[in-house]
Amino acid sequence: MTSSQRASKYRWTVCYLLFFATTINYLDRQVLSLTWKDFIVPEFHWRNNDYGNITAIFSLVYAIGMLFAGRFVDWLDTKKGFLWAIGIWSVGACLHAYCGIATAGVLTGNWLVGFEQAKEILGTVGDVGSIISVSVSLFIFARIVLAIGEAGNFPAAIKATAEFFPKKDRGFATSIFNAGSTVGALAAPVTIPFIAEAYGWEASFIIIGALGFIWMGFWLFMYKKPHVHPRVNAAELAYIQQDDAEIPLTTTDQPAERRKMSFLQAFGYRQTWAFAVGKFMTDGVWWFFLFWTPAYLSSVYNLDSTESALHIFVLYALTLLSIIGGWLPTYFVEKKGMNPYSGRMKSMLIFAFFPLLTLLAQPLGHISVWIPVIIIGIAAAAHQAWSANIFSTIGDMFPRSSVATITGIGGMAGGISSFFINKGSGVLFDYAADTNMKFMGFAGIESGYFIIFSICSVSYLIGWLIMKSLVPHYTPITDID
Repeated sequence: MTSSQRASKYRWTVCYLLFFATTINYLDRQVLSLTWKDFIVPEFHWRNNDYGNITAIFSLVYAIGMLFAGRFVDWLDTKKGFLWAIGIWSVGACLHAYCGIATAGVLTGNWLVGFEQAKEILGTVGDVGSIISVSVSLFIFARIVLAIGEAGNFPAAIKATAEFFPKKDRGFATSIFNAGSTVGALAAPVTIPFIAEAYGWEASFIIIGALGFIWMGFWLFMYKKPHVHPRVNAAELAYIQQDDAEIPLTTTDQPAERRKMSFLQAFGYRQTWAFAVGKFMTDGVWWFFLFWTPAYLSSVYNLDSTESALHIFVLYALTLLSIIGGWLPTYFVEKKGMNPYSGRMKSMLIFAFFPLLTLLAQPLGHISVWIPVIIIGIAAAAHQAWSANIFSTIGDMFPRSSVATITGIGGMAGGISSFFINKGSGVLFDYAADTNMKFMGFAGIESGYFIIFSICSVSYLIGWLIMKSLVPHYTPITDID
């Protein structure tokens, strides 16, 4: 009988699979940021604006992809949707490696060459403008493929979490798999620059990109719905479904058909807008830290990618503090008697104050480079704690059949904000450097970074206030069932 049976814990195996997928996701998107300054610029002559254009287009395509990835995952369902997503982004990651060969081919007609031969050929091309234009276009193409695939990670992961965890545990489970972004960011600076230095920047894209294909094998054989999974017993299934708003399933039942939420219907709910606004106000901050911190350490402190490896590692090691993001709302729910939404919103308000420290990153940076590194690390930890909770608000208020769709809408909003901050940063940094712009006591590119840090510092509080005004109280959606 279920009452005397000890519950299995296979849901945590699924959570660990999601963790590794997210780790690979962030490794793949970090390769470019850790190689462009030291390894790619000498070959292709990019400036900040060129890099900003590449990351901005990635963000825009990722934003559009998130909108449709959610629907795609809801349509194909979790297993197939995730396989397609990671397969596409792994191909995209590997494509970056061949942009040098393709640039040489476009400019000289020499296509059947190796990586080193392509470098030699480009060294003989006198038209630097053409090298920049062609190489940037090719990297944008590879980045588009990467973005289309990576857009599926979070909709699929959030949907899998909603399938395998009751509401009270989803914040913690989300914080665990979302910590993969931190681990990916941690592993990147201590692996990618050294691979690039030893074997060439191309190898770093191929080796890291291949990890996704390995993960696909594990996912293919290890993931099934909980009600049909042979390693989920009846006691664990009962635990998973303890607060299920849908018709409970037994190990032999088939899932009940549920009406899918349309885009038009989704945008009619304040809960959708609250989630989207929260993502728009804050995702761009995280992506700025992710894509521009190596360039910041290079431009302001003259550290190359291998010299800054320890600094970036420590920065992202601090983000492991974000695991508190999963524990704190559980404390508020179990010890203070709050409903899940209220507990998450109170937690998010606490986390929203920590990014204010980034106002001090530049003013105190003259003392030691470690001060901005630690401050950015604390702000990044606060973001990840915030992120785990804002994702979990979807499962709190929307039925499982619509989770991926709403996640995709919010991801689109976050991707749009990332487009603006990456494009704007590239333009601002080049302008500040070229004109020796002065702002608040800073000059040159440092003034540009101070402006962006200032924007990042207040984004979370503004986002929280708008979310709270849109959905002041816990209001689950039930009228589509």
